[in-house]
Amino acid sequence: MNAPARPKILVVDDVAANLLVMRKLLAKAEIELIEAASGAEALSACLDHEFALILLDINMPEMDGFETAELIAEEDKNRLTPIIFVTASYGDDINRLKGYHAGAVDYIAKPINDQILRSKVRVFLELWSAKQDLQQFASRLNERNLQLEHEIAERLRAEAEARYLAHHDALTGLPNRLLFLDRLDTAIKRADRHGSCFALLYVDIDGFKPVNDLHGHATGDLLLQKIAQRLLEGLRRSDTVARLGGDEFAVVLEEIRSPQEACLIGEQFCRTLSLPFLLEKPGASLEVRVGGSIGVALYPDHGKSRDSLLTAADAAMYQAKRAGKNHCLLATKPDSVH
Repeated sequence: MNAPARPKILVVDDVAANLLVMRKLLAKAEIELIEAASGAEALSACLDHEFALILLDINMPEMDGFETAELIAEEDKNRLTPIIFVTASYGDDINRLKGYHAGAVDYIAKPINDQILRSKVRVFLELWSAKQDLQQFASRLNERNLQLEHEIAERLRAEAEARYLAHHDALTGLPNRLLFLDRLDTAIKRADRHGSCFALLYVDIDGFKPVNDLHGHATGDLLLQKIAQRLLEGLRRSDTVARLGGDEFAVVLEEIRSPQEACLIGEQFCRTLSLPFLLEKPGASLEVRVGGSIGVALYPDHGKSRDSLLTAADAAMYQAKRAGKNHCLLATKPDSVH
């Protein structure tokens, strides 16, 4: 592991002897000392380094300490860098006020008292060290917050996926029986509230078992996915199609005005399902044909409850299958709908 960087102190003085004195007085401090002989050199050093403290002489030719301090503070990264003015005019209140206005945080009088210098430097180095610790803590805290945000997002995603899988068929992505029954209950409540009608279609795929037995379950699964896609393409946004299990599907058609309208949609499903299915397999393509026997029941004509409606649609589907398959048949209205 690399050793932590030592704090940097900038000493600015146009007199070489003064720089030498500072160098000797600060020789034992755990710092990196950088020297500048003018305000221009100080500005250049501030561009290349970040300092824990700047010891700045006031009386310099061309650019004095006040102007240098103001220019240093114009850079965002230096705005909070503490500056101690080193001056022989420490007792001059006007210069002191001018220095504070320029950005000084303290003064050291010339000739320099070594104990005062070391004491003041130690204070600011401790402040710098505390600032570094705080920045590191803030950085670690920010990293942990980002990690927590990622963990929360991942947990929410996993929970959403679990909820989805609990209500959808893993193979086709359609609503499963549980979600379908909930949608059916909702359709009943909506129809009761608005005095409207909806249709339930019970779909059984004709000829699926021979394809599954002859070509394998992988081909059967691919076929079920293609069937689900065709059923979805024939629906309106308000309708629901679900896979109840195996090769059985169910459809809720909202806002149906008549039995004829529901049967027309069911017959269209039969025509769609009877078209050839092209199944792309690794290294080969397979064309298969199936069909669909569909029973249609209307709410409330063929049942006033979920179970009675399902029973009516299921019975109509079996009648369609016995009548020759790939056929749509409307349920028989019972004498007493319950």
